[in-house]
Amino acid sequence: MPRVAGVDIPSDRRIVVALTYIHGIGRRSARKILAACQIDENTRAKDVPDEALARIVSHIEKNYMVEGQLKRQVALNITRLKEIKCYRGLRHRAGLPCRGQRTRRNARTRKGPRRTVAVRKAVKARH
Repeated sequence: MPRVAGVDIPSDRRIVVALTYIHGIGRRSARKILAACQIDENTRAKDVPDEALARIVSHIEKNYMVEGQLKRQVALNITRLKEIKCYRGLRHRAGLPCRGQRTRRNARTRKGPRRTVAVRKAVKARH
């Protein structure tokens, strides 16, 4: 398995797909990287020569923020939003969707599994 940006990319996949295993690189970025390094998209990752792999690594380090550095940057941005107490920061803090989605019906991804609230019959009987 070739190692790029601290990630072992799968050797049996095409290089354009294998690069997407790196956090911060999608299909479009992978195509741009390969075009800049003059490497064919259809070659398998295991068939890419070492000198071409070195070109890819240097291009990524020079032009892209990936993996740990990108994750750290995103975390800092979210922390900043929470500190200034803007709407998006409050939504992050509450664990609710930040981008305008409805929460009455869906939003289970952010809210987590349903927590059923039991109805107390003894309290209702007293009133």
